[in-house]
Amino acid sequence: MKLLLTNDDGIDAEGLAALEAAVADLATELWVVAPQVENSQVGHRVTTREALRYEQLGERRFAVDGTPADCVRVALRHLMPEPPDWTFSGINQGGNLGRHDFVISGTIAAVREARFLGVPGVAVSHYLHSGRAVDWSAAARRTGLALRAVLADSLGKEEFWCINLPHPPSDAPEPRLVVCDQETQALQVGFEQVSEGVLRYLGSYWDRPRHPDRDVAVCFGGDIALSRVSI
Repeated sequence: MKLLLTNDDGIDAEGLAALEAAVADLATELWVVAPQVENSQVGHRVTTREALRYEQLGERRFAVDGTPADCVRVALRHLMPEPPDWTFSGINQGGNLGRHDFVISGTIAAVREARFLGVPGVAVSHYLHSGRAVDWSAAARRTGLALRAVLADSLGKEEFWCINLPHPPSDAPEPRLVVCDQETQALQVGFEQVSEGVLRYLGSYWDRPRHPDRDVAVCFGGDIALSRVSI
């Protein structure tokens, strides 16, 4: 299976290394084309008015001075002689849960861009619980299981998968795979006045509203949320 990997945390991110480990026995040909530096929360921004620079770091491994969507465009329309079978994006350091995260996330935008260009994909994110270190080896193992589950299912031409890993304590039961819909309720957004003309964002990711059977509640409850979404 020919795979393209990308992310929004940058080419050197631990999550990208974990994703590479997760797909090691799936890929017959592996390409990695990721941002040179972190490009989180940029949504589907693309570069069209400035030059896009890229650097080859190894065989089929490239860093692009651009956004996650730029990386997919460069990979599919310039670097790769043939399109991949799948594009995987992640593992993002932070959840991409619900429709509100969906439009903000660079991780998701990369897979959406691939789908626009005819390649199916999966966005993988890891919810972060304050005060807990991420076990990237566990994340890689859980991602591998989740990918095998979604690859065995079919997708419509305008669909892709979003996987959200939980961040349970070390003594918690192993997370289950739960197919669920995205949360439709928005994040609670607010600001405090720091000084004249200066604001600071206020919001608690954990306190966001949620339905009990949708991705936010599933992931916060300690299970792996698998959501089939539309571009």
